[in-house]
Amino acid sequence: MVRSWVHAAEPPMVGRHSERAAIGRLLESVRDGFSGVLVLTGDAGVGKSRLLEYAAESAQDLTVVRLVGVEAETRLGYGALHRLLRPYLGRLPALPPRQRDALSAAFGLTEASPSDRHLVGLAALTLLSDAAAATPMLCVVDDVQWLDRESAETLAFVGRRLCADCLGLLFAGRDGTGGHDVFGALPALRLDGLADTEARALLTAGVTGHLDQAVAEQLVVGTGGNPLALLELAVNLGSEQLAGVVPLPEPLPVNQQLEEHFRRAAALLPADTQTLLLLMATTPTDDQATLWRAAGALGLSIRSAAPAVAAGILHRATTVEFRHPLIRSAVHSGASAAERRTVQVALAATSAPERRAWHLAEATDGPDDSVAAELEAASELARTRGGYSEQALVLTRAAEMTAHPGKRAERYLAAAAAHLTAGNLPAVQPLLDIATPDLTGPVVRARATRLRASVEMISGRPRHVPAMLLDAVADLGADDPAASWDLLCEATYAAIVGGRMITGTTPHEVARATADAWRAPALPAWSPDPLMAALARSVAYGYAAGAPALAAALARLRTADELQEQNPLSVMISAAGDELWDIEAKREILGKLVTADRHRGALHGLIMALLALSTVEIWDGRFAAAESCYNEACDYMAATGYRESGDFHKALLYAWTGREAELRAAVATMRAYSEKLGIGMTYRWIGQALSIFEIGRGRYREALDALLAVFTDHPLILGDVNLAGMVEAGLRAGDRKAAALAMERMEERAPLAGTPWALGLLARCRALITDDDGAEQLYLESIAQLGKVPVAVELAWSRLLFGEWLRRRRRRAEARVHLRAAYESFESWGAAPFAERARAELLATGERARRRTVDTQFDLTPQERHVATLAASGLTNPEIATQLFVTTSTVEFHLSRVFRKLGITSRKQIGRRLTESESGD
Repeated sequence: MVRSWVHAAEPPMVGRHSERAAIGRLLESVRDGFSGVLVLTGDAGVGKSRLLEYAAESAQDLTVVRLVGVEAETRLGYGALHRLLRPYLGRLPALPPRQRDALSAAFGLTEASPSDRHLVGLAALTLLSDAAAATPMLCVVDDVQWLDRESAETLAFVGRRLCADCLGLLFAGRDGTGGHDVFGALPALRLDGLADTEARALLTAGVTGHLDQAVAEQLVVGTGGNPLALLELAVNLGSEQLAGVVPLPEPLPVNQQLEEHFRRAAALLPADTQTLLLLMATTPTDDQATLWRAAGALGLSIRSAAPAVAAGILHRATTVEFRHPLIRSAVHSGASAAERRTVQVALAATSAPERRAWHLAEATDGPDDSVAAELEAASELARTRGGYSEQALVLTRAAEMTAHPGKRAERYLAAAAAHLTAGNLPAVQPLLDIATPDLTGPVVRARATRLRASVEMISGRPRHVPAMLLDAVADLGADDPAASWDLLCEATYAAIVGGRMITGTTPHEVARATADAWRAPALPAWSPDPLMAALARSVAYGYAAGAPALAAALARLRTADELQEQNPLSVMISAAGDELWDIEAKREILGKLVTADRHRGALHGLIMALLALSTVEIWDGRFAAAESCYNEACDYMAATGYRESGDFHKALLYAWTGREAELRAAVATMRAYSEKLGIGMTYRWIGQALSIFEIGRGRYREALDALLAVFTDHPLILGDVNLAGMVEAGLRAGDRKAAALAMERMEERAPLAGTPWALGLLARCRALITDDDGAEQLYLESIAQLGKVPVAVELAWSRLLFGEWLRRRRRRAEARVHLRAAYESFESWGAAPFAERARAELLATGERARRRTVDTQFDLTPQERHVATLAASGLTNPEIATQLFVTTSTVEFHLSRVFRKLGITSRKQIGRRLTESESGD
């Protein structure tokens, strides 16, 4: 039997040598001016909180900031973050304006519109880093499973962006960290029970009398070495039990049983003390004002805490607190419904208006439409702060309290939409399933369908989306034309991405429905609607009908002062730019998107825009800039917890640079994604990358096979820009029929596009087809046209083909001019397959071609190179930090390494040394 409960004294630290060493390394990193992050996970009572205490004790020379998650506060968006940053809010005015406004809106300090959550994360990072600049700081966060989602995401973002900030983050939480998956990418240690010898030592230290060795063995094995369980048993088992005279209780209090053990202990206390404990378990530790206002309403005072302090359930620090977080959880979960309602009534009567509605709901038994209405109003307040998870939870509670089935379903639907905005995809589908049977009318049903489709697209599963959305449009009829158009635009985008893999309809059918619905209303210049209509028209009615509309849509977007990422717009811009061979429009519009997404802190949109912009850089021979775009996008993927996708985005760069192993791996990954998720668009990327690589190697049959695999698809994504390669591969492989098919499409489309890129490729293809004396003027025309626009690789390609043509006609001196220009271009970019092909041709003319060697002593990491490039462009350190979503101290750290590696002492020297190190001069 367990006696009337006694608390275990604070134990000595036993074992945990590897964990303590990891904490020590984190603290040393912080002291040395760097940063560190560590997540401790494990079962309840396994020693996570004790290790946090050890870390705080070991960091007495640092500023230690503490935060404990509270189960009752998990719904309050940014609530935990506000508690953590509250001591530093006086520094808010010193933040960059957009960061200041984002954090102020999140905390409800202003009435500004909510910002992207990653901008809030950057603001929190800057605020903590600035505070740590004076004295290095350690943030200790316990019970992360009870943090609200917005706070958890923000702190995880901060952890992923730390570098040289004199700041350490130490998190602890139960296995799985509750519902949060946001900490998964951070360095972590899982705590198991203590080893047998260490568990015995801890148990022995906690027992005051005789401990039978067989009993000790049974306790160690039965608790799995759980330290808290061992210590509680050491002081609460009777002396006869410890001596082996009386049997031990079954089961031993471990994990869930340990919580029950604490619940029973609390139940032995006086009634007013139990009520105070429940009130304390329901309010944040550092919100003493709310606690004691509610306590006063219940007739409780500080004297009610005395029995719990005497029993060791509470301990006195700056305030009266629970001795262990598990006790707080046990008290809260062990209370009856009536007891919880009593506490909630007091909190509702004494809390701020924005929290009153939730407390009223928790105090109400059964549906209550008036409380549901208050909750709905409170959810709107959460939305205005960007607390979308809080909005979803409050709306869900409002739905539960709504009597009318139709109104209840609409509130569930609104909650699902809020979860989607918060990025909590797993929570969306269950709410839709609950809401759908009671949704009445086509408009709300369409909203539900659109949410389902959005989840599928965000998850990268477009296969069923177009048919799903077309059905919703048919159900809507003429009830809501604006909603129908939005559904059609999303269906068109899904059809473009899904391509041949979509089911239940075809891209042509989707495009025709969208094109026929377009009414060309008056819209702002940034609207993507004209572009979507033009893409649909091109698919539905052919290139001749679509090209003028595409050109007008791109021209319109080029006039916009600012763009807004939608659907995402960067993918559609790439599609239209490639369809028209309009590299200038593509570069300008994507550049605006990148700028706009940086400004808003919209990292997901920025990732897509950077990946699209990388292809523009590749076509202009700026491989280093393309690599920088890729690396920055990958950096943001890691920062946002975006799922791993390997390097398949780099397939085009791998093709041009001749990195065959990486290219084949990227292609295999793309094929696997396509088959699994239904993303047909990737097959066009595969065809383009493989064809360029194989043409460079002179393996024309393989190149042609790669292009023929996608030629029969409507070439909406990367189709037109592949045509010139197909003509060359077909002719060199001896398949003139395939070359003629590509040439026919080229002859139809290039004149309609009318851009220098299109006309330059058309002239090149005509020269290849002609291959007689008339080819010379066509090659010269191709070179002249391609020289007008930033497509340097295409220009070098035409020079290579012209040089080859001249050499075959024994005009070696003239051939050398073009072959040398092509070789030097390809070699300087690192386009190995084409450089080798040009070198072989140049050797055949009798000229020796020197292979350049790049001096690697100045090798910079991708982040260092990016920071150096931005510094060379004239940006200040704070401007670079804002652009890259890091801190100024991190920028300073990278620049110091850049200066050392490049052997310079001034920012003015960076541009010249970067050029020298890249060229090998």
